[in-house]
Parts: sequence; C-alpha cells; structure tokens
Amino acid sequence: MGDLVTKEPPTVETAPFVPPDGTLDSLGRPRRLVTRTIERYEAVQQRLTEGKTLAAIRRELRLDQSTVRRFARARSLDELLVKATNRETILDEYKTYLHQRWTAGCHDIPQLHRELREQGFTGDVQCVRRYFRPFKEPHSPRPKQPPVVAPEPRPAPKPRRVVRRIMTNPAHLTETDATELKEIRAACPELDAVARHVRDFADMMRDLRGELLASWMERVLADDLPALHSLVNGLRRDHDAVTAALTTSWSSGQVEGHVARVKLLKRMGFGRANLDLLRQRVLHSP
Repeated sequence: MGDLVTKEPPTVETAPFVPPDGTLDSLGRPRRLVTRTIERYEAVQQRLTEGKTLAAIRRELRLDQSTVRRFARARSLDELLVKATNRETILDEYKTYLHQRWTAGCHDIPQLHRELREQGFTGDVQCVRRYFRPFKEPHSPRPKQPPVVAPEPRPAPKPRRVVRRIMTNPAHLTETDATELKEIRAACPELDAVARHVRDFADMMRDLRGELLASWMERVLADDLPALHSLVNGLRRDHDAVTAALTTSWSSGQVEGHVARVKLLKRMGFGRANLDLLRQRVLHSP
C-alpha cells in the first residue's frame, strides 16, 4: 500500500478589491461633478485659445469670475479633478478596515455596518451600501411590465347642460343625454334629489294636481337642498295662488301678453305721445 497523501483543498481566488477613484457614482456612472468639471475646463481652455478675455468667457458661459479664473489657471485637468474626487467623507477613516473585511470575504453590508458602529461610526447602513454598490454582483433584472396607462379623467359636465337635461321631459331626451344624466345622478346624490323634485313639480303642472303641492314641499324640506328650500319659502307666501294655478286651467298668460304689448307701444312713442294718442294706438294695434 502506498503512502496516503492528503491533498490540500483548493484555494478560492477572489477578485482584488479596487477602491473607487471618485470619478464614478454608486451605480458606476460618471459623477455629475466630474462631468461638469471636464466640460467647463474644455470650454474655458478652448476660448482662451481663441484669444478671448476672462470677462468675455464669464459672460458667454454665465459663470462666476473666480470660477473662470480657476479653470483658466489650472495647469491640467487632473489638478481640478483631484479636488472634485478626493472630498472627505465620514467613511474615510474606516475605509482601510472595510477593504480588509471585504477582501477577507465578508460581503454582508449590515454586518459591516454593525462592526463600524462598534468602532464609533455614526453613519447609517445606506452610506456603507452606496460605497460597496459598484462591487456587488448585479442581480438579474426583473422583466419589465408595460406601464399601465391610466384612463384620462372625463371633463366635468357644464352646469347649463345638466340643467337643460333635468328640465327636459325624459321622453324627449336623446339616448346619449339620458345615459349621461343617469351617470351624473348616480355620482351625485344631491343632484339626483334635485332632478327628482323638479320632475315631480313638472308632473303637477302638466296634470293640474295642485293638491299635491303641500306634500311636495314637505319632501323638498326633508332633503338638504338650500336652493329649493328658498323656493318653497316663496311658494308658501302665495300658497293659495300657487295652488289655484296648479289646479285650474286658467292662467294670466294672456293678460301678461297684453301688458307687454302696451309697454312696447308706449316705448315706441319715446315718451312724447299723450294719453289720447296712446289710447288710439292700443285700441287699433293688432
């Protein structure tokens, strides 16, 4: 039997940890500050090459005088990027420890945050998570679902149109108007009550049922409809006259027509016709 040789377990090589250089954000994209610094440096240097003054460059780029002077006096772009990428953070004094723990295989961000808290770190876990985000393996993206397009809200109906539909005999409404009025009444209980009372009053006028006026006014007062309450108060002051108008077939329409005709003839004389001339015109005018 040959000697048994114990084989050592293979070592797992881990990718070296490369700290961020400050030019990329937590998602691996160029930082806005770095991009803006490069664009401004190139713009200022190009205009200096064209022979423009600092004042002209400031007006053209809409920058502060000190900013233009700093970009003009910089010997290279790296000199400006050092200040933009090497800003101090509350995580700086703990980065060496974080690098050691990450290289040792501890990729548990909450665990690393707890260890830093024990050492006096005052930041939250998101600060550590943002620092290590570029080195985390990306998760498989979820399948994108098509956005749900919300239906456009219907425009509010015009008040005059709603009033016209309520005042129109239901038998004379078109199918579209009847459907829209039904939807409006279903969405607004107060408007539904108004439409019901208006149509009940119209039935009394058409069928000459004046004896139903008292019960109609009681039903109106039972609902919270201040506008109709004002109408009921006015009807009560002339209750007998209104009841008679809703009961008999007689009306003052013919008299009101003659009054309107007399007023018209009077106005046509521009106030210069005496009583005799006005009497002749009233008697002989059709």
